[in-house]
Amino acid sequence: MGSPMPPPLNGAAPAAAASSAQPSWQLGSRPGDRVGPSVIGTDLTVMGNLVSRGEVHIEGEIQGDIHGTNVVVGEKAKITGAIIADEVIVRGHVMGSIRGKKVMLQATSHVEGDVFHQALAIEQGAFFEGKSRRSEDPTAGVARPEVPDFSARAAEQSNSATPPAFPES
Repeated sequence: MGSPMPPPLNGAAPAAAASSAQPSWQLGSRPGDRVGPSVIGTDLTVMGNLVSRGEVHIEGEIQGDIHGTNVVVGEKAKITGAIIADEVIVRGHVMGSIRGKKVMLQATSHVEGDVFHQALAIEQGAFFEGKSRRSEDPTAGVARPEVPDFSARAAEQSNSATPPAFPES
């Protein structure tokens, strides 16, 4: 048997005895499991489409479309393209359409484009130039790009009898 875990500093119950309802950023014990949001930092510019199966926080610049589950556009972010997600929070600059079941334009947002939504919230101070269209499913009919499964390809290559491209020294 392993050594017992020391008690937590805050007096809380050990993780094993804690509730099984963990935040999404704590889930995932295997390599490749998503353990937190993907972040595009302020020093990064992406020229092309972005596709995520999870949450994306954008602080940099994207010149292309964004497909995701939850998309957060940070205050310093600049998006030139469409955003398609279940939930979209905009704090920065978006030039393009937004399609989301829940869309929130926060006070610091600047949106130039149409918003297709099931629920829309616009805070005082937000800039919005475009049309707002309510829809039962605003993401329906929008083809989500296929994401290649690189883990399957990597496993296949590691099991292959093909010698490595570079001989080991």
